[in-house]
Amino acid sequence: MCADCGCSITGTTLGNEHHHHEHTYDHSHEHQAAHETLHHNPQLNDTKTINVITKILDKNNHEASHNRTHFDNHNVLSINLMSSPGSGKTTLLEHMADMAEFKFGVIEGDLETARDADRIKAKGIPAYQIQTGSACHLDAFMVHKGLHDMPLEDIDICFIENVGNLVCPASYDVGSHLNIVLVSIPEGSDKIEKYPVMFRQADLILITKTDLLPYFDYDLEHEKKEARKIKPGVDILEVNIKDKDSIQKVIDWIEFKRKMRS
Repeated sequence: MCADCGCSITGTTLGNEHHHHEHTYDHSHEHQAAHETLHHNPQLNDTKTINVITKILDKNNHEASHNRTHFDNHNVLSINLMSSPGSGKTTLLEHMADMAEFKFGVIEGDLETARDADRIKAKGIPAYQIQTGSACHLDAFMVHKGLHDMPLEDIDICFIENVGNLVCPASYDVGSHLNIVLVSIPEGSDKIEKYPVMFRQADLILITKTDLLPYFDYDLEHEKKEARKIKPGVDILEVNIKDKDSIQKVIDWIEFKRKMRS
């Protein structure tokens, strides 16, 4: 059950990169209880509902801390990629696979299909697909199962490509060290103001598809100002996937953060 929109997150499946089978994600009784509570009383300010949500988030945060420890023990930097659908998360990873000196793997989250993981694997990058079914975000328990299928001893970075959504992923710590949020030019110049919770979580904001600026009424500098009202000092980079220099700046930012942790 999502703390933001109240969706049910039953029926999640986890695809395994190395074995041709899927694992069913077993949700706790608390998740089901929350779903039932919302079904009979959809008011999120109901005391019982709030108590259940609090328990879920507490358990999630505990598991997220465990995930971070697991990454730390392998000296792997974990980065949560969040955006609305179609902002260019997978495409950016594909291009970084050709350019980055650091080695990375990807835990992919989508409601259905393994297309994004297949695209990453085609680049020779280890990827693990999580099919969330009706869930609009990844949580720490899903990522925990995925990280055990990552060759952590062979990689420097583990990207967690979250489900495309500018609301729910912001509320669930998945065990990442850093959050990168993408927003694309075609989405319009109001997304940062409309979804402040998401952008408040960002360590880096990527404004993508900047090659389309001539075709959209998008005030780039205004959006940067709005982002820094929400989170002063947040790093912001412009990305044009056709411009290798812009991709290299993202790689350099990640490499700097990785070396800071070494």
